[in-house]
Amino acid sequence: MGKEELTPSESEWQVMEVLWESGEALTSSEVIGRMKPENRMNPKMVRVLMNRLCQKGILAYRVDEKDARIYHYYPLKSREDCQKEKSSRFIESYFGGNQMGAVAALIGSSELTEDELRELEGILSDRKRQR
Repeated sequence: MGKEELTPSESEWQVMEVLWESGEALTSSEVIGRMKPENRMNPKMVRVLMNRLCQKGILAYRVDEKDARIYHYYPLKSREDCQKEKSSRFIESYFGGNQMGAVAALIGSSELTEDELRELEGILSDRKRQR
């Protein structure tokens, strides 16, 4: 069996998006209230997901100074860090760690516009210069 999953699941990612976008600590009720209408899930499920995110070390909380029953949640990991970890796990799981194979498969399965191809060429040029 592989390593324990320490990146957000798809549902957990929706919760994290609310926290990343807020830029401040939020209660679970505030997170629920800020979720996009198409992503709304029942409040109990959101609280379960937030608990899982805390267990994974992606989210943390502080207890309210005036009311110990209220928790204020905040991200421990940035969106960018989670994206990098998720990408690495994806490449490891589906491409045996072969980054080139993953990139080739993704590009080969996409209908890229001329603008997107130019953007991709720019990314590759920048990457070469960083070496």
